[in-house]
Amino acid sequence: MSLSKIENQNDIYSERESFELSGPTHLTSIDWTNPDHRRSVAACLVQGVYILERDRQENRQASEALAPPWWNFFQFDLHSQLIDDADSCIFGAIYKSKHPPSQHTPSYVIAFRGTLIRGNAFTRDLELDIHIIKNGLHQTTRFEIAMQAVKNLVASQTSNSKSNIWLTGHSLGSAMALLAGKRMAKTGIFLDSYLFNPPFFSAPLENIKDPNIKHGIRIASSFLTAGLAVAAKLKNANQQRNMAEDSFLALAGWVPCLCVNPMDHICSEYIGYFEHRKKMDEIGAGGIERLATQHSISGVFLSAIGKESHEPLHLLPSANLTVNLTPAVDFKDAHGLHQWWRCDQHLETRVYS
Repeated sequence: MSLSKIENQNDIYSERESFELSGPTHLTSIDWTNPDHRRSVAACLVQGVYILERDRQENRQASEALAPPWWNFFQFDLHSQLIDDADSCIFGAIYKSKHPPSQHTPSYVIAFRGTLIRGNAFTRDLELDIHIIKNGLHQTTRFEIAMQAVKNLVASQTSNSKSNIWLTGHSLGSAMALLAGKRMAKTGIFLDSYLFNPPFFSAPLENIKDPNIKHGIRIASSFLTAGLAVAAKLKNANQQRNMAEDSFLALAGWVPCLCVNPMDHICSEYIGYFEHRKKMDEIGAGGIERLATQHSISGVFLSAIGKESHEPLHLLPSANLTVNLTPAVDFKDAHGLHQWWRCDQHLETRVYS
């Protein structure tokens, strides 16, 4: 790559890291009851974590640091940073609000960044991405650090203020926030969560253009999954409670906000995952789909043969799903975080429960 191209690429990165050039400077007054404003603030605080790590890598300090405007603009302080024990990179941050406490305003926001493809954090981030694919994120030390930070913050708050803690993240970071949110929900604590481009690794059915073929494959998958679940349950009939069903039902009251782009194959399957339930109800197979939704084929199969299985990250009974229908330039654009605070996007939101 020529020197001029490298300099041009660096200018693009610097522009995207600058709040004055790329942030939602139009949000001079935040309406905390407005879902668009809440989503935008959450996305910007995640961006702040990305830039914190970039500031560390580039040794940008004091007035040279680009991260502070991403939270200062919305009247937040940087309460603490979350550091990975493997490579000492910054993967998360806890922000404390300067706003007076209220029903809609978060007192604290715990944010997690996604994979950085530049700098020395990439190797560790890629390792975590592989753990997501293998359904083993919960076994990593980075998640243990994140989960402990969430627990400690929640434990430090009064009963009334626990609900004023937000979780948010992008890509790998949204998987961290989703897993942490599920853990807390199973203890009866429902944290407001904003998950941007959360990973859903499966066959890319959402990319199939023919809706009949796509729907047919999903119906077949639902019947197969439900059948395996019933068979496994009969095999373990001596157990009075089905752990998978109990775990799933415990999440029913938690409604995280999922923000996905149909052109992003990493997260697009969430669209079909939730819409398929509605279609199964319409054909009178809602009960089968409700059973299938609580399980994964691989998980049921492993349990049936006596091997340990872990609940897939994407299994959710409820969600507030926001889909960006604005045509994306490319995959990078569809998976990017900036789309979620831009005011020129065509977004559709639907609540599933």
